[in-house]
Amino acid sequence: MSKILSSFKEAQEIVKKGGVIVAPTDTLYGLLADALNKKAVEKVYQIKKRDPSKPVIVLIPSVDYLNLFNIRPSKQEKKLLENKGITVVIQLPDKNKFEYLHRGTGSIAFRIPDYEKLLDFLKETGVPVVAPSANPEGKPPAESIEKAVQYFGNTVDAYINADFSPSGKPSTIVRVRNSNIQILREGSIKKDDVEKIIKKV
Repeated sequence: MSKILSSFKEAQEIVKKGGVIVAPTDTLYGLLADALNKKAVEKVYQIKKRDPSKPVIVLIPSVDYLNLFNIRPSKQEKKLLENKGITVVIQLPDKNKFEYLHRGTGSIAFRIPDYEKLLDFLKETGVPVVAPSANPEGKPPAESIEKAVQYFGNTVDAYINADFSPSGKPSTIVRVRNSNIQILREGSIKKDDVEKIIKKV
């Protein structure tokens, strides 16, 4: 039986050992696994029945974690990430690395989540995590742990039943190209607000 845990802290070792958990993020419930562990990421794709050509969003607790991917963000990318809650697509310096994350796109979407308990979990676990929404491909995102259990049963290692409700809106996804901001998906943060953040750089 998969465990139902009341705090992120109890799931640290599970993720460190390559396990997959369902947990609330700032936006939706997600399937979380160590982004640096290829087997764990592939397990997420299998559990979710995710299209293998679709890349995944990676959650990090700070901009410093981009060093793990040999990325030096631009001032604009850094500012957007530090705002929290905005997903920023960043080009990798070497497209041959992390193919299991970028799926041939040569770029990875990163977000610093706007949720303190999840940030603490990421810092204490010490690894970035993939975090696609907690639903099988083609189904609506789970709006509760109970719904996630219906979807995934014992295929995941644990469920985090934290005292927190995600916003229910997907994150806004942006890309910086030649100092211009492209809104790839408008979600929880509006286009006008993204533009205001960039004007301050």
